[in-house]
Amino acid sequence: MANPLYDAVFGLHAGNTRALITDPLSGYTLSYNDFLLLGSATATVISDAGLAPGDRLVAQVGKSVNALAIYAGCVQAGVVYLPLNTAYTPSEVAYFLGDCGASLLVCDPASAASLEPITTKHHAALMTLSADGLRGSFAEAVTAASSSFKTVVREPDDLAALLYTSGTTGRSKGAMLTQQNLLSNAQTLCELWQFTQDDVLLHALPIFHTHGLFVATNVTLLSGASLVLEPSFHLDRAVTLLPHVSAVMGVPTFYTRFLSDERFNRALTESVRIFISGSAPLLAETHTQFEARTGHRILERYGMTETNMITSNPYTGERRAGTVGHPLPGVEVQITDPDSGQPIPDGDIGIIEVRGPNVFKGYWNMPDKTAAELRDTGFFITGDLGQRDNDGYISIVGRNKDLIISGGYNIYPKEIELLLDQQPGVEESAVIGVPHADFGESVVGVLVGQAHNIDTGAIQASLGESLARFKLPRTLVIVDALPRNTMGKVQKNVLRDHYSDSNSPLG
Repeated sequence: MANPLYDAVFGLHAGNTRALITDPLSGYTLSYNDFLLLGSATATVISDAGLAPGDRLVAQVGKSVNALAIYAGCVQAGVVYLPLNTAYTPSEVAYFLGDCGASLLVCDPASAASLEPITTKHHAALMTLSADGLRGSFAEAVTAASSSFKTVVREPDDLAALLYTSGTTGRSKGAMLTQQNLLSNAQTLCELWQFTQDDVLLHALPIFHTHGLFVATNVTLLSGASLVLEPSFHLDRAVTLLPHVSAVMGVPTFYTRFLSDERFNRALTESVRIFISGSAPLLAETHTQFEARTGHRILERYGMTETNMITSNPYTGERRAGTVGHPLPGVEVQITDPDSGQPIPDGDIGIIEVRGPNVFKGYWNMPDKTAAELRDTGFFITGDLGQRDNDGYISIVGRNKDLIISGGYNIYPKEIELLLDQQPGVEESAVIGVPHADFGESVVGVLVGQAHNIDTGAIQASLGESLARFKLPRTLVIVDALPRNTMGKVQKNVLRDHYSDSNSPLG
């Protein structure tokens, strides 16, 4: 194929009049062919802006059909696509823009004034696209552009996208994702999750992230299915849409919100064949409640920015709560000792490493970081702690940096969190380590719930029956909610910063 990703995901739909984008409530549809024409016009605008194959385009725009077409246009033009979280501040955008050497930034018209000095400094062009995709200089240029664009020839190992990690420790790193990385993963997931042209996917995820952009979108396009493209997740509208869709991809928050609505039941979900969860751990309790309410077992999977998807619970077979399933076909996973790097027996906790066509090319302009995290053997050291059971199911225990070492003992937060989540009045929990003069670190349990419903003394006594003394939280605190990023992951670094503060009651 001249351009493997474009030809397989987009190009095969030329002339296809089936609906790619649909709104069952309003009756709006956009056919595959019309979306391809929009993408080609977008490629024309990108090329006319002076971008050549391999150049970088940064997009910090709201979720819309036209925003999705920027991704298609970049792939067709051979330009490297870099989507950014719309919540990033101008100073954060300045780092990404300067680090990747972007040639063009597309942003919301309301942000143009604050971002123009940054694009000027970094010699990048600036164009605008509104949240609805209908206004701004970029939208106007696409409307006027030719939809006849000759697809640029690219090789499987050529970069297709550059996604930056969250940067909770140190500088954000740009993960270089190739055409083969994205295409191979989409092909595997499409087959594994049995997507066909008969599917209609409720898509309420952001498209600046692997989950919403490369998993949800690429799988839909590859299978010829349809998308209900929601700007974000709104419970009332999502409940109304459920009878019209066959698949849902979401983060755990979606499912806990569904469960909070009394309308959400077996009858409402009878047209849905699959609910998929990822981007953050799904509580086993949520899994159990969901099945009891609907009869559906949520399919949990595991992936990273650098690897796309790594594992998945089976479509047919046991979807085991508390696990992320087995490695995807063609993907190798090994659990290794954090110190020696050697594989360890099933059941032991170690670092998850992954090798396969889904694994990224390396970090942009960071050869030392790349060398430190990508072994010569091709295994990527994820930094996630996990274990594999006798049946091959993998469980995520936490991040290596979340490991607590107290008095020389290793303490895995997940083990304590599972027990805390079972306590009366506790909705969810997070366990962190904070500095301690004698032990190095001490354990703090942060509990979500109403203070009058939670008896911390009783919880401590209960934990004492199940945990060794060195694992017991020295302090339990009650909060209204845990800090999370845009994909629903608990930001333990924020908790550590807060409760490690010497001015804090826990300092």
